[in-house]
Amino acid sequence: MEVILNKTIDNLGFEGDIVNVKPGYARNFLIPKKMAMSVTNQNMARLQQEKEAIKARLDREKKEAEALSAKLNGVTIQIARRVGEENRLFGSVTSGDIAAALADSGITVDRKAILLNDPIKTIGDSKIGIRVGYQMTALITVQVVPETAGD
Repeated sequence: MEVILNKTIDNLGFEGDIVNVKPGYARNFLIPKKMAMSVTNQNMARLQQEKEAIKARLDREKKEAEALSAKLNGVTIQIARRVGEENRLFGSVTSGDIAAALADSGITVDRKAILLNDPIKTIGDSKIGIRVGYQMTALITVQVVPETAGD
């Protein structure tokens, strides 16, 4: 089933794109959540009228994503955690902890944009991806270090 996307959806397409999806996905998810509309003559005419506004919005989103990506790429944050025997962490480092550490360094990122499959449970460096928008990802380094007695 062909639909016109009302908003950019990761791994599917950008706003204004006409994409082919399974009918159930369109009927039960995309259309009810107003993320897409079915391809009809009326909707195609509306898409043509809004083409310039959509292009301007996508260009703005791309510039914002590139700026955030440039700001994030290569950033290293350090998170101190209590450790036990053999440098094993008490607990773990989650995407919320990473978002808070980034916020402390002046970069605001939604914790849901942090691509962390499992919480970090070891001391050392980890490369973590962060979705910055416009289907772009930035890489940061998270250093988990033992907490000292003064912390």
